Amino acid sequence: MRPIDVEALRPGGMTRRQFLKSVIAAGVVSCAGVLFPVPAGAGPRPATGAVERLITLSVNGQKRRVDVLPQETLARTLRDKLGLTGLKIGCDRAECGGCTVLVDGVPRYSCSILTHGVRGRDILTVEGLARPDGRLHPLQQGVLDEQGFQCGYCAPGFLMAALGFLTENPDPTREELARGISGNLCRCQDYDKILTALLRGAANMRQG
Repeated sequence: MRPIDVEALRPGGMTRRQFLKSVIAAGVVSCAGVLFPVPAGAGPRPATGAVERLITLSVNGQKRRVDVLPQETLARTLRDKLGLTGLKIGCDRAECGGCTVLVDGVPRYSCSILTHGVRGRDILTVEGLARPDGRLHPLQQGVLDEQGFQCGYCAPGFLMAALGFLTENPDPTREELARGISGNLCRCQDYDKILTALLRGAANMRQG
């Protein structure tokens, strides 16, 4: 193995001693980062346009601070970060409606929208329907009275979709309500019973 020709490596005009000193100095600077770490917060700032992760959400009338990844869906944030497991993630592709919540009063599939996209907007989940004194929402009470679901897995999504529709159309026909909640699926396929229960809930809402 041939020895390294230091003379060939050093820049022109630099003596052998100057070259070796510069190599040693570079090594000291490299080690300094390990021996003397930079204090927290003193590093480079996020690039312009970077997404802030710690955000505030308005959920069920409360302000909640939560650490959210840039590509995190609202369904994951609500269930995994805020413990609101009433909504269900069934298909996770905006087809079954199990994850339906209201965003500014409009039913939305929470599995298909990013959490960062709903900052500053009012989010309502099934946990937010009950009254402060513990009484059920009239829509919930109607479903309970009619025993409208079998396994109940899809019930939260149907309740939220129906509430959003009934806010705009408080006295629908059976056919109108069926169209209004058609974006929600029941794997037990007991749609007739579900409609009857939701119509009972709608009547409860009209009565106050």
